[in-house]
Amino acid sequence: MSYINKNFKFVKQENFDGFLRAVGLPEEKIAQIVKFAPDQKLVQDGDSYTYITNGPDGVKEIKFKSGVEFEDVIGADKIPIKTTYTVDGNVVTQNITAPQGTAVFKREYNGDELVVVITGDKFDGVAKRYYKAE
Repeated sequence: MSYINKNFKFVKQENFDGFLRAVGLPEEKIAQIVKFAPDQKLVQDGDSYTYITNGPDGVKEIKFKSGVEFEDVIGADKIPIKTTYTVDGNVVTQNITAPQGTAVFKREYNGDELVVVITGDKFDGVAKRYYKAE
C-alpha cells in the first residue's frame, strides 16, 4: 500500500457536476463544489485509518476502520450521512447513505495517481476526479 501517507493533489474532473445535479443540489452550490479540490492523504495507524483533506476551508480528518459504518456529515449544510470505508489493496471504497440517496466513491491508487470514480443510485452516469502524488 504505497499510497499510504502520500499527499495527492487535484488535477481534473469529469462529469462531477452531473453527479451533483443528479443528487438534487442547486446550481449555485454545484458551482462552489466543483471548484473544491482539496489535497487528499490516507494515513494508517494499526487497523485504523485517517482520511485527510486539505482545502481552502481548512483541514478535515475522518477517522475510520475498514468495513465499519459510522455517522458523519457532509457539505456546508452538514447533511447527516452514514458511511463505510473499505480498504482492499490499492482501492478504498466509500459507501454513503444520505437523505438524497446512496453513492459510492471508489478511490483507485495506481503508483502516483489516484482516480476517484463516483456513482450513485440517482445518477445514470459516472463521475471521476483525478489526483497526482506530490
